[in-house]
Amino acid sequence: MFPVDTYTHGHADAVLQSHRWRTAENSAGYLLPALRPGLDVLDVGCGPGTITVDLARRVAPGRVLGLDVSAAPLAEARELAARAGVPVEFAVGDAYALEAGGGSFDVVHAHQVLQHLTDPVAALREMARVCRPGGVVAVRDVDYAATTWFPADEGLDRWLALYRQVARRNEAEPDAGRRLLSWAHAAGLRDTVATTTAWCFATPAEREWWGRSWAGRATTSAFAEQAVSYGLATPDELDDIAAAWLRWAAADDGWLGMLHAELLIRI
Repeated sequence: MFPVDTYTHGHADAVLQSHRWRTAENSAGYLLPALRPGLDVLDVGCGPGTITVDLARRVAPGRVLGLDVSAAPLAEARELAARAGVPVEFAVGDAYALEAGGGSFDVVHAHQVLQHLTDPVAALREMARVCRPGGVVAVRDVDYAATTWFPADEGLDRWLALYRQVARRNEAEPDAGRRLLSWAHAAGLRDTVATTTAWCFATPAEREWWGRSWAGRATTSAFAEQAVSYGLATPDELDDIAAAWLRWAAADDGWLGMLHAELLIRI
């Protein structure tokens, strides 16, 4: 019996808006030096496929498969690949029970996935199983507790505390970044290179985009629904959090940084 996980974010448009921004450069730069034409890549938790398609460009004519636990974003992913003229296959899949045989891929990649799983160690073992000897498993996850911003705002303090509460209520780990190495060791994976990078939002355009994305998520997303249903917040409190995000976005000196941990695991 495999775990049944609850995805804290869901697939509301405010969520997919941020997922569409992700590229191999801004979200998988640590992996790019390990890529070359002809490698076969599995992208676990691909969402709308922006990173997947970027990876496919770099490994063509290698085979690329993007998997997501939900079918919801996959039609968009297929359209993106078609527009880019890149051959990528997309399918619904379970990180705990990948259908591929052992040693099927040279690279197994997962971006912002392990933080949402109730058993990330089991998922890492499964990702390693389908990776060929000499290949790499590449994982990257945010560490929410290390997120910081300016100017100070009690509404954003409340957002961060609430987000971490909701994620933990889902038996997920919002501060996954600092735990990646320990999870890899628990999975029996020791040949690792650990690094960190950060997302920074500071220009007016970046603040407008990120602030409006989170203002939307605070009121119309699975996170918002879960916060209310779990009794952790009221709709009025969520409105206050959304307003805080818009205040931050409008601040001329607004700045926000999100620390991410990365792990390259050689199989």
